[in-house]
Amino acid sequence: MADTVTPERLLAGVPRIESPFFDEIFARLDPDAETLRVARDLHDRGFAVIDFPDEDFERHAEAIKHDLGERFDLGAWRKKGGSMRIQDAWTFHPDVRALAVNKHILELLSLLYGRSAWPFQTLNFPVGTQQPRHTDAVHFHSMPERFMCGVWVALEDVELDSGPLIYYPGSHKLPIYDNDQLGVEAADLNPHPGQRLYQPLWDALVAKHGLQPQRFAARKGQALVWTANLLHGGARHDDRSRTRWSQVTHYYFDDCVYYTPMHSNPAAGRIDRRWPRNVLDGRPVRSAGVLRRILHRLRYGG
Repeated sequence: MADTVTPERLLAGVPRIESPFFDEIFARLDPDAETLRVARDLHDRGFAVIDFPDEDFERHAEAIKHDLGERFDLGAWRKKGGSMRIQDAWTFHPDVRALAVNKHILELLSLLYGRSAWPFQTLNFPVGTQQPRHTDAVHFHSMPERFMCGVWVALEDVELDSGPLIYYPGSHKLPIYDNDQLGVEAADLNPHPGQRLYQPLWDALVAKHGLQPQRFAARKGQALVWTANLLHGGARHDDRSRTRWSQVTHYYFDDCVYYTPMHSNPAAGRIDRRWPRNVLDGRPVRSAGVLRRILHRLRYGG
């Protein structure tokens, strides 16, 4: 008897939470009520709020704030502003790494996406980023698309005047636009303007679709899981007497090509591939074999 073709197998290159067969897939999986709630929020809104699942969270948070706090000049920031962050502190700080490799988060993301999740980057912030709205899909992405997500967790209570996250519910359902669609040859841009290249498009899409921002006044230990194409950013940090300690961990999933879309032109065969390090073992993850398999399927099917 031939194998039954399930809805999930029909679109094996689409994350479960982004699939048009979402209801059928999760009816078969039959997860617990909380997992289904998170899956539904990601499917419908592009993000979900959870309590970070770690009994030692308080200890991790306080150690991170204490140790990394010595690396920031908050006095200068309060006078002049500017960017304040440490990338990939997991390489030297055990508590940053512990949050990134949390077993329950990895199991949850793997279930939600249908492929094994692994962390590849951490960002630690003592204050609000005040970043303009953007999607992560132009910075680091995957083939097949959308197999990337972020988890932001508050290391202290966040007030509305201390630079909370801003996100646009439902914006993840928009197409992912790349340089080919913008009519830009990324290789000819030197220096590359970064995400500013896409800002007018994002602004126009927000106006066109009437997307409304929400702010996340998180309590300590609350986390926001968001999808690769969700428009998000950071609100103004108006009260500079306050900090806004947080950690972001970005995750990829197995069996993908990993690349930087803003420096790529896929239609011209220009793909700025990444070799991201898996935080679990510190080793780079290579995608060349996956790329060959994808190209073979595109050419021959199967």
